[in-house]
Amino acid sequence: MHRYVCSLLLAAACGAPIAHAQAPAMPVGFGPQPALPAPDKQLIPTVNVAPVQRWTAAQRPVAAPGLAVHAYARDLDHPRWLYVLPNGDVLVAETNAPPKPDDNKGIKGAIMQMQMKKAGAATPSANRITLLRGVDSNGVAQSRSVFLQGLHSPFGMVLVGNDLYVANADALLRFPYKTGQTAITAPGVKVMDLPGGPINHHWTKNVVASDDGKFLYVSVGSNSNVGENGLSAEDGRAAIWQVTRATGKARVYATGLRNPVGMAWQPHSGALWTAVNERDELGNDLVPDYMTSVKDGAFYGWPYSYFGQHVDARVKPPRPELVATAIAPDYALGAHTASLGLAFYDGALLPERYRGGAFIGQHGSWNRKPYSGYKVIFVPFTNGVPSGPPQDVVSGFLDSNGKAQGRPVGVAVDKAGALLVADDVGNVIWRVTPAP
Repeated sequence: MHRYVCSLLLAAACGAPIAHAQAPAMPVGFGPQPALPAPDKQLIPTVNVAPVQRWTAAQRPVAAPGLAVHAYARDLDHPRWLYVLPNGDVLVAETNAPPKPDDNKGIKGAIMQMQMKKAGAATPSANRITLLRGVDSNGVAQSRSVFLQGLHSPFGMVLVGNDLYVANADALLRFPYKTGQTAITAPGVKVMDLPGGPINHHWTKNVVASDDGKFLYVSVGSNSNVGENGLSAEDGRAAIWQVTRATGKARVYATGLRNPVGMAWQPHSGALWTAVNERDELGNDLVPDYMTSVKDGAFYGWPYSYFGQHVDARVKPPRPELVATAIAPDYALGAHTASLGLAFYDGALLPERYRGGAFIGQHGSWNRKPYSGYKVIFVPFTNGVPSGPPQDVVSGFLDSNGKAQGRPVGVAVDKAGALLVADDVGNVIWRVTPAP
């Protein structure tokens, strides 16, 4: 039971006035038990993409009270994901979708291409990882170098010993790494193929390692919204894989996760958590994205159900026996927020209120009116579980005219304890510190 629920029950049992024990209100579409409206069966699905109006050099997002935000690095090429090396160097995946010729076919494909261009997402992938080192008195990286290039839409990165793993859009690769090096020229060794193909709808693949380094966990998104490309196209997808490093043997660890992107280890419980981008076209308020602990062998619903056992009637044939096993996620993150980034705070630089909780990068809606997401939020945790409503940490990515100055994706905590935010449309890495 969540702590903010327990506090209410305890107050009631002791005869204390409930008014003094009330937890803060949970926003609609958020929390462990969000209210889920009936599906809105739309003849024409909502498409509402915020057009791009990138930051000027003088502009920056809005930080929460007590915090300040500065540009750590500018003029990158679609920076999407971040990884902090043990020596403090920051790796940035500059990346975009690989060529997907099947996506360009027909009227739907043409509309999709038009919307991606409007959103600033239609540029070719830089296919590289950049290294940022140090921070000067203005909060800017002291040096920048091309760390790896010639990749294939890279995304997730993790270092285990002297092995650096990079998740391309179609394969997990291993590179040799030496502390302090600013570039890797050695070729990568393929650890395993990852589901790709001509569609590769959710192309971003993430990777994290267990604390003991024995296992890697690789997240793979679905090839569709709700299986409309045929379930054969979903083989090995909408899942998190476990890879044994010593042998390279891989198995599916958890399934039914439409698009699991961010993955992180919760500091108190040691459990693996993931942020999941859920399905579309059921109305403005369905289906909420979420974050959840990931259990070995568990099924989380996609495509047959959402948020536990709420059946998605669009999927034929139904699988009631499978739906009966579906686990409800731990915490909803709002409908169509595109919650992708996930990082637990284990630093000491930011205020105490952030210790042990989760930062979430919300890339922003394409299928909702009004817009949702377009910010970095924080969810407090107590004893390893969410313990309150979300709080805005970095906002203002949408300007007053509804134009996207940026879109936050990956979040990470640097060696000093500052929060880093990858802004893939603004082409900036933002750094969040205590206000002076």
